[in-house]
Amino acid sequence: MKSDPSFSTAGLINRVPRVTVDFWLIKLLAVTMGETAADYLAVNLGLGLTMTSAIMTVVLIAALINQFIRQQYVPWSYWIAVVLISVVGTLLTDNLSDNLGVPLEASTIGFSILLALTFFIWWSYERTLSIHSIFTTRREAFYWLAILFTFALGTAVGDLISEKFDFGYITTGLIFASVIALIAIAYFSFSMNGILAFWLAYIFTRPLGASLGDYLSQPSEYGGLGFGTVYTSLLFLGAIIITVVYMTAHYEPEMSSDAEHRDL
Repeated sequence: MKSDPSFSTAGLINRVPRVTVDFWLIKLLAVTMGETAADYLAVNLGLGLTMTSAIMTVVLIAALINQFIRQQYVPWSYWIAVVLISVVGTLLTDNLSDNLGVPLEASTIGFSILLALTFFIWWSYERTLSIHSIFTTRREAFYWLAILFTFALGTAVGDLISEKFDFGYITTGLIFASVIALIAIAYFSFSMNGILAFWLAYIFTRPLGASLGDYLSQPSEYGGLGFGTVYTSLLFLGAIIITVVYMTAHYEPEMSSDAEHRDL
């Protein structure tokens, strides 16, 4: 059943955070940790991609159940889900590439189609893709499904450029940082649609974070600094915890509005 356009959403509590500077900071931290944590579990602990994927998928499902039960934005609950979905999204692409031999080009196209299809169905039912009005279970379900595909797509695009095209971690990171900067300029200076700008930036922060994580964790012979996945993951986990504590201390509920917001 599609949403009734005459039904007012004003005054309902939004289930996802405001999109502010600290939002983008912790999102970048989360995707960076997602990359290094996935590598640590699958490689360093020797669990392998299949076992790691199964374990982390179960943990993610539990985290999402916890998130849906709350029916509002709670910083620690929300960001735990983001970190876990970052790990699972990374593993999804890695399984396709490493276990099934799916080319990164095909993964990029496939996840682009799945993400576009998610947005199409979301719009068909809700008549909005606004992240400022995630106040029902159905909208939140569409939101998290879109998030999953952005992480999987971002992983495929990042690996395609850094590994398949052999650009290296630093160059790949600079490419995606430049793309995000162009999106910001288009939004703030040329009135780019806020929803489009948000989702594009959300997609491209994934390969940016992955490039940063790989650069810090990978050995020098592979173009990294050699900090290792353990120390890199712990570093970003600590930064995430500090940021979540700050967010919790300054949290104010965002009330949904019928009006579309331009704020990122």
